[in-house]
Amino acid sequence: MAGKPNPARWVLLGALLCAGCAAPAQILPTPRASAPARAEIPAPTPSATPAPLFDGARAYAWVTRQVAHGPRITGTAGNRALGDEILAELAAQGWRALAQDFSYKNTAARNLIGTKTNPQSKEWVVLGAHYDTRKRADQDPIHPDQPVPGANDAASGAAVLLELARVVDVNAAGKNIALVFFDAEDNGDLDGWDWIVGSEYFAAHLSQTLPVTPSAVVVLDMIGDKDLNIFYEKNSDPALSAQIWGAAQRLGFSGQFIPSAKWSMEDDHTPFLRRGIRAVDVIDFDYPDWHRVTDTPDKVSADSLFRVGRTMQAWLELK
Repeated sequence: MAGKPNPARWVLLGALLCAGCAAPAQILPTPRASAPARAEIPAPTPSATPAPLFDGARAYAWVTRQVAHGPRITGTAGNRALGDEILAELAAQGWRALAQDFSYKNTAARNLIGTKTNPQSKEWVVLGAHYDTRKRADQDPIHPDQPVPGANDAASGAAVLLELARVVDVNAAGKNIALVFFDAEDNGDLDGWDWIVGSEYFAAHLSQTLPVTPSAVVVLDMIGDKDLNIFYEKNSDPALSAQIWGAAQRLGFSGQFIPSAKWSMEDDHTPFLRRGIRAVDVIDFDYPDWHRVTDTPDKVSADSLFRVGRTMQAWLELK
């Protein structure tokens, strides 16, 4: 959440709410006639190869790869290079990858979208995170004019989506999935910019990218903090929040997913809520390095990324 949850912009909206490849059949030799009579032990029935589980170390590697691009400010070379890498990774993992180009205040921007379809379902869900970073560390008492490295805000959320692109099985999920990387989220209140520009554009042009309105949107923002405490966000859909936090509890992550409300955020879930779409913001806003030059990879934990990513994988596969 590179810049959405600016305390000056918190909005109280009220309580609004791959596929596995079958293992080749085992061919058993025909018993010889001279073999002594005995009960044959049946061969094990071939089963589908289980989908891989979310790997926190792999997700953390994506955090460092993003930060290595330098500042990923909308309209800059670093932002563009990272966007190209994300699109290439989505395609490499078998997702249909596309860029949604738009312009804001004479600055070129683009949302990045990966989709996978399940022919047995018409339902769509969206998992989103922003991949741009804030141009100035305005919360930093020493270097307020320096760009934010953005390891947690927002490389952590994007890293989880990239690892989910590797492990998610749409057949197991029983639904169609879109992974969306929003641009132009994090420079609100700087130089006349607004917040959540990319997600607002995506939500306003849903028919360009999805065949139907999604049944749910889940936004991941600032979820790599070593001291992970994710509370219910007050504006998020309550029932959808309960599903996700319930999945975390079943996995043993109740210490990190705390089922009580704390923050009220304007974030990338907000444009969907305004359009009557169920949406949830998964965010740990108790992060002392928010919008500071100290938002570096050493502040991010592979274990935190694993807990969030594994929770999302489990939630997607709920029937």
